[in-house]
Order: sequence, then C-alpha cells, then structure tokens
Amino acid sequence: MIALIMLLSLFEIVISQNQSYDPETIQVLQLLYQDGHVVIDNGIFQLTLSNPEGFVTGVRYNGIENVLAYTGHENDRGYWDLVWNFPGKKTKKTKGTLDRIEATKMEVITQNDEQIEISFSRTWNASSNVTVPVNIDKRFVVLRNSSGFYTYAIFERLQGWPAVEIDNIRLAIKLDKDKFDYMAISDERQRYMPLPDDRIPPRGKPLAYPEAVQLLDPVEPEFKGDVDDKYEYSMESKDIKVHGWISTNDSVGFWQITPSNEFRSAGPLKQFLGSHVGPTNLAIFHSTHYVGEDLIMKFEEGEAWKKVFGPVFIYLNSFPKEVDPLLLWLEAKNQTKIEEEKWPYNFTNSSDFPASDQRGHVSGRLLVRDRYISSEDIPANGSCLGLAAPGDVGAWQREYKGYQFWSKADEEGYFCINNVRSGRYNLYAFAPGFIGDYHNETVIDISPGSNICLGELVYEPPRDGPTLWEIGVPDRTAAEFYIPDPNPMFVNKLYVNSSENKYRQYGLWERYSELYPDEDMVYDVDVDDYSKDWFYMQVTRKLDDGGYNGTTWEIKFQFDDQMENLTGDFKLRIALATSNVAELQVRVNNVSVDPPLFTTGQIGKDNTIARHGIHGLYWLYSVDVPASSLCPGNNSIYLTQPLAISPFQGFMYDYIRLEYPDSVNHIT
Repeated sequence: MIALIMLLSLFEIVISQNQSYDPETIQVLQLLYQDGHVVIDNGIFQLTLSNPEGFVTGVRYNGIENVLAYTGHENDRGYWDLVWNFPGKKTKKTKGTLDRIEATKMEVITQNDEQIEISFSRTWNASSNVTVPVNIDKRFVVLRNSSGFYTYAIFERLQGWPAVEIDNIRLAIKLDKDKFDYMAISDERQRYMPLPDDRIPPRGKPLAYPEAVQLLDPVEPEFKGDVDDKYEYSMESKDIKVHGWISTNDSVGFWQITPSNEFRSAGPLKQFLGSHVGPTNLAIFHSTHYVGEDLIMKFEEGEAWKKVFGPVFIYLNSFPKEVDPLLLWLEAKNQTKIEEEKWPYNFTNSSDFPASDQRGHVSGRLLVRDRYISSEDIPANGSCLGLAAPGDVGAWQREYKGYQFWSKADEEGYFCINNVRSGRYNLYAFAPGFIGDYHNETVIDISPGSNICLGELVYEPPRDGPTLWEIGVPDRTAAEFYIPDPNPMFVNKLYVNSSENKYRQYGLWERYSELYPDEDMVYDVDVDDYSKDWFYMQVTRKLDDGGYNGTTWEIKFQFDDQMENLTGDFKLRIALATSNVAELQVRVNNVSVDPPLFTTGQIGKDNTIARHGIHGLYWLYSVDVPASSLCPGNNSIYLTQPLAISPFQGFMYDYIRLEYPDSVNHIT
C-alpha cells in the first residue's frame, strides 16, 4: 500500500511537470505553408500534412524530428483509407479496391489564436468508374496548448449515385520502428514488441494464414519462437478507449484516444483491430472482422447517406528520462478521462457534428421477468442498453449506416443514454445471465435538447418451463468453458500467464483433435463441469491424410421415472457465441436419424476461431423436443457440425438449456 501511494504521488508530480505549460512561453498557434505541405505548430508539437492530399507525413515532438515511419513513401505514414467494390465486381482473389482517400482540395475552416481546423476533401466525379461514389471530407484540428491533434471525416452519398459496397474504413498511422518498441492496449495487455522485419522470411515463418507468423530468427532473441498475429490484439468496441506505443529510450508516448464509439459499426461488442506490430496504430471505424459478409456496407442505386467518423484524438506525452517511461500509459489513461468529459467536442467547425446542446438524452429502468427464477421482476443489473436504427430483435449487431449509443444499467436497472444525435431509434438491450435480446419496437424520436424518460421497461427472456439442466452462462461469449493450453511450440508470451486472455493463443483449434483423438466429446450434465469438460469450440477433426471430418458432441442426462407420463414438448435453448461456415444439427437419442430433429442450415462467416476471438455474432435457437422422444433413465442429445473442409469451421456455444414442458410448473 505504501509503495502504491508513493507511485501515485510520483505520477501526479510527473503529470504536473509534463502537462503544465506557461502560456507566455508557448508559441502562437501557427499555420505554415511549405512546398506541397501545410504545417500546424502550437509550440508543443508540429503536425505536417500533405497538400492537397491530406496525408499525415510528419509529427515533430519532444526533440524527435518525426515520430512517424521514415522509410517508404511519405503517403504511407498516416492516412485514412477504405476498401470498396461495385456490387458483383469482387472476385475470390481480391478483397476489394483499396482507396487511400487522396484529397484534391485543401481548405482552412478555422484559424484563430485558439484553434486551427483544416479540411482535405474529394468530390466524386460521376464520370469516374475507378473511385468510390462517396464525397469525403477529412478534417484535422489542432488546439492551442494541446499535445496532439484531432481528426474526423465526413462521408456523404447523394441521391442518384450508383450502388456500392464498402468493407473497411479506417485511419492508419505508422510509427518509427526504431523508436517505438513498447505497445499498450489495456492494463493487462502490454509488452515490448518484435519488429516488422522479424515477420519476413527467413526471420519469420507464415503459419495457417498470412497474418500469423512464427518468429524464427528475430532481431531481439527474446522473441524467438513467438507467434505474432495482429488479431491477437483485437478488442471489443466498448473497450477501445486508448491504445498506442511508447518509445522507451525517448520516454515518449503516442496514443489514440477514442472518447465515444457512437460512430463505429455493429454496437459495443463488435471487435476491431487497434495497435499491432509495425509499430502500427489503427482507428477502425467499420470492418467485417468477426462478423463477415453481413457487415459489408451495401448502398443501393440512388441511396443517399451521410455519416461522420470520429473525432479521435492523437495524443503525445513524455516524461523526464529519470521516470519510468511505462508510466506514460497511466498518464494517457488520465487524458482519456479528460477527453471523455469533453465529449461531444464543441470545437469542431462542422454542422454535421452536433454539440451537446444539440443532442438528446434517454433514461429509464430495465427489469427482467422470469417467473421460473423469481416471483418478482429482477433489476437488469449490468445490462447493456443502446439506441440504434429501428429494426428487428438484435438488429444492432449487423447495423452500420447510422450511429449507436450505448450505456450500462446500474444495480437497480436504471440507465441513462446521453448525447444522442437527432434521429429515429429503437431501444435494444441484453442482460448478463439471461438469454436473448430485449427490443422495444417504439420508435424514439430524438431532437435537439430532448430528454425522454421511458419509465420501467420489462424484458421477458425466452422461457417455456423450468430448467431440467443447463450448460454454461448466458453472457454471449464462450469464455466460461474449457480453454486448453496452447501448443508450447506456438505461443504469444503475453498470454502465457493470462487466464482471461488464454483464448488469444494461436492454434487452439488443433488442440481439440489432440484431446479427443478417436472419439468426440461426451458431456454428462450430472457429473461434468463445463469449465473443465466442455471444450470451448466445436471444430472439425483433422485427419491423417490432411482432410477434415465433422464432429458430433453428446450431452448425457437422466430422466426421472416419475416424468414418463409427461406430454407436450421440452424446449432446448441453444445460444451460439459465434459460427463460421457451419451447420448445427440436433438429434435426440439416435445419433444417425435422418433428417435430424433440427438444423440451422449453414450459418455464419465470423472467422472467430482463426482470429483468436471468444465470440462473433450471437445466434439463439429454440428447439421443440417431444416428450415422447425421451425415456426414463439415460438420454442423450447429439449436436453435430457436419461441414468439414477447413480447420476453422465450427461454433462456440454461449449457453445451452433444456426446459421441462410448461405443465411442470411446480418444479423450481
């Protein structure tokens, strides 16, 4: 405790030394024009942008002439880009057309003693068939006495424009690899990182897919044998608040701070890339990762659309050389809190980004009603509630054209969603411990200054009868199940002693065949423990000839003799945390009966298995199990995944429950 107090005291001193500027000693905010560039200088740092393209070509800070990558072309240092296609043009050999969004016009939007905002825009030319039919305006803002710059972009399609598909929208910044050697994306996930050179053969060996590389002969011997894969560093949208890099020799930090995720696609659980070997710093606003084809942005012929992505804050900090440079992470977290308190920013000079007084607020209370658990409504403690475009149940996880605003309920189920843009929304929610999604079909109209109280809302999760047995915890992930140790030949040392992130290790899909070499998993609900005996993903089995087989899991349970006269249907609830090119077939007490009692057909292209995830899209199924198909004594339910051309096909289960018929309402 004493050591912690001393550390915090030192931290406060360092912050005060590092962040207190004497206004009289700071240069006036300046905008300078150079050959093919504009430079914004506020005396703390200097930002250089190419003119008129709008690429970030230089950031001078704390005696470092340029913290960005110095090799290659200058337009490869900091840039907005996207991947797009005209419908039907994509082939299996390409992911689409990469557009680095090279602007054609530079305009000074604001220039005064307190701030400079510059626009780099490009207007779509209707005669062009090689550029995405979207007008794009990239903005950069520097404030006086600010140690960093803000950037955002306005995307707009006008009526009558051709159909188009967009896969990815992002901001990428590449740092000097000889300086920035330490990456931090959370309190638990930070480490010294290998070099990009270590990934290139013969220093590195590609594994099952190009992103995963084993480091055979890295420049720094400490990384020898490690697996490096950018997907090992992905994060859920709700957790991407600050991430970046530290130059430990210079005691300089470079961070991306995201005060709000309102502009990201697919809600708070959508997973995105952030920082990874490069050293690379990404702000990904839209991608198909961990969802697949459902999140390709598809615009129909003539469809108009406008959306603002950002702002995000690119923040730089530094400490005196005698201070531990890794403490820069803590200072960056402190700055993140400051930026969150300032959101929505009031300094952006665009009518497309409304300030706080032009937004609305929604509040209420969410209760859960499950009479087989409690005779009273249960406060939805810790539930996530969000406003997103009107749609069906769970539509928010596939929504990408609008904005989403999410909040977390307190212990009593009360919630408040603040700073909501004007528009029409539905209220969505999901509550830990309960299956399914809450959806309020009432269209909520938000206007500037509106303050809407929804009162008490009640979610009745799917339930037909008392629970006979259950496997797992309904939390939309497979994290509670058995996650094996990785093959010691293929590890990322960051996660060796991390129980919470164990699933991020490479190659865990291969461990299933090693643990079950001859027969598939059998789980007895009366004996087994799902945290030890339920493998966290149902994947294909690798054969000796290099091919794959589908797998069938068996759930064994006892049926009491006194229930043999039951009629009606039992209900089998199956919640999937992810699916990738897979099919779930359900059979009862006969593993070979055809057709099965239930099948999903082929579902999902989440690719979560290969990308070290623990969830993708959420799927919920309810299967009627006739009482006549069960018998007194031993019974089995078989879960078959028959599709097998890849090691990455399969499911992760969230939760499984078998319910008695409703007539057995006396059982609790």
